[in-house]
Amino acid sequence: MIRRGLILLGLVSLAFTGCQTPVGPTPAPTATGSASASSASATATPSASTPATATPAPLSACQRVASEMSVEDAAGQLVMMGVTGSLDATGASVLSSSRIGSVILMGTASGGVKGTASRVAAIRKAGGDHGILVGVDQEGGTVRRLQGAGFSTMPSAVEQAAMSDADLRTAAHTWGSELARAGINLDFAPVVDVVPPGKASTNEPIGKLKRGYGSTPEKVADKATAFIEGLQQANVGATAKHFPNLGQVTGNTDFAAKVVDSVTTADDPALLPYRRAIAADVASIMVSTAYFTRIDGSSPAAFSPTVVGLVRGLGFTGVITSDDLGAAKAVASVPVKQRAVRFVRAGGDLAISVDPSAASAMVAGLVEQAHADPAFAAQVRASAARVLELKQRLGVASCDS
Repeated sequence: MIRRGLILLGLVSLAFTGCQTPVGPTPAPTATGSASASSASATATPSASTPATATPAPLSACQRVASEMSVEDAAGQLVMMGVTGSLDATGASVLSSSRIGSVILMGTASGGVKGTASRVAAIRKAGGDHGILVGVDQEGGTVRRLQGAGFSTMPSAVEQAAMSDADLRTAAHTWGSELARAGINLDFAPVVDVVPPGKASTNEPIGKLKRGYGSTPEKVADKATAFIEGLQQANVGATAKHFPNLGQVTGNTDFAAKVVDSVTTADDPALLPYRRAIAADVASIMVSTAYFTRIDGSSPAAFSPTVVGLVRGLGFTGVITSDDLGAAKAVASVPVKQRAVRFVRAGGDLAISVDPSAASAMVAGLVEQAHADPAFAAQVRASAARVLELKQRLGVASCDS
């Protein structure tokens, strides 16, 4: 047991320090300008040298907290559970027993800001020691979960795209302020998928529902950036979705078993909105569950280390979320306990399940795998640290206490 613990502690340290900038400058090469310098170098007596060892960067406060968590607590931070309507006794039990750290509000509610704030307060009361991150799909148009007094009638993305960048930024700040007053921390918007000209009518998830900002990467990037900046000025995190791009598909991953994109590449122009979102300090990026055959056609994007790795390759260091892994047809063939495991193993951080029972099973799967595999346990804690850092950024919890 002692040897296993030492191995695990070492792996946790590697998982945390591997993504940090090494401390200390890299020695500059010696100039070779003059003959006399070369001669002196040639005649100098070689001295014994000790190989330099890199000093690991110190852990951040949230990394330290995550490193001290039990596997069960850390795993709970990596799953976001769906709650439709008010939290019932069953949902509260799942939230508590599985130590789940995040919730996404589902369904369409008309209780307004006041009613939503009451729902959120009840959810947070049932949560654990590290706070509950509360998210929602509030894009505008047909995807507007929260309605009623105090919530604006958000226009669709197509209508938002007709606004100037400045006006859209101002409007997004208003919408974000409404969400903040209701206790919402994270909005799963904006949609940054690029639907090419002429494909809107056949693109079920985005084009048909008027969820996209335009047909060129530049237009989408401009509008998405304005939305992100305005929303986050209200201290509500934004989420750019659905990586790498759902603009080229026809099917909807919520309802179709295998949605395939045979066009998008690893250096596709459609990635421009993500580059711009990252530059705007977007809080999270959501990865799709479609297949992208020109990047990695072997598995859904959320389970592909190659696709998820592209997000990090763009320079993003924040929380990578999945599209729904609980009820979506796209992942139905994967055993429920394995869905979050596969997502985290691919490099993801926060697995979404709109189905509470599936969320509980996903946490159990993470715990079982972490107990069996010290390297995976280290990965779980590294992801938990990123989730905690997002919570701290959005005022949900503090790692400094």
